[in-house]
Amino acid sequence: MNEHILFNLVDLAGTFAFAISGATAARRCNLDLFGILAIAYITACGGGIARDLCIGAIPPAGLSDWRYLATAVIAAMLTIVAYPWVERLTYPVRLFDAMGLGLFSVYGAHKALVFGHNAEVAILLGIVTAVGGGMARDVLLARVSIVLEKEIYASAALAGAALAVLGEHLHWPAVWATWLPILVCFVLRFLSLRLHWNLPRFGRDRGR
Repeated sequence: MNEHILFNLVDLAGTFAFAISGATAARRCNLDLFGILAIAYITACGGGIARDLCIGAIPPAGLSDWRYLATAVIAAMLTIVAYPWVERLTYPVRLFDAMGLGLFSVYGAHKALVFGHNAEVAILLGIVTAVGGGMARDVLLARVSIVLEKEIYASAALAGAALAVLGEHLHWPAVWATWLPILVCFVLRFLSLRLHWNLPRFGRDRGR
């Protein structure tokens, strides 16, 4: 498969997964149709828009390419129709978040490299792409973002982006440089949910 087509599919798949995550969260908050569509789109495209603004890809693909809006709307409508089935999944929002996290961390890092930025910038923008939309969703829904809690979330995106950058610098085959980092990020996030892995958390000073 052509590398350009492969990464486009990865980006759209991440958009679809994050849109389901956003739509599910919005549906739980009893938002109306417009609210669900808006949260789905912001969750799916917010991180990518921030990334594109940082690397000078103007106008951002999330705004200029109709496929992103269409993918987010389709995912949101499917979530509305199949909401009872989606809710039966364990951790439905976080499951689709984990899928989108891996896909976007890799694509974000790849796009930064394509635009001529170094490895550090690519890794950081891979993380921004992966967590930006979810943070915007949580702010709009008035809840503490997963990124700021003790869970392994941004750390998983960091692992995926770093491995993707390493693969491209070592000239791994496109399939390995793409799907292996995606899988590592998803598995790390998924296992952290199932096995309750957390980063260190520091409580208040009891002496006060």
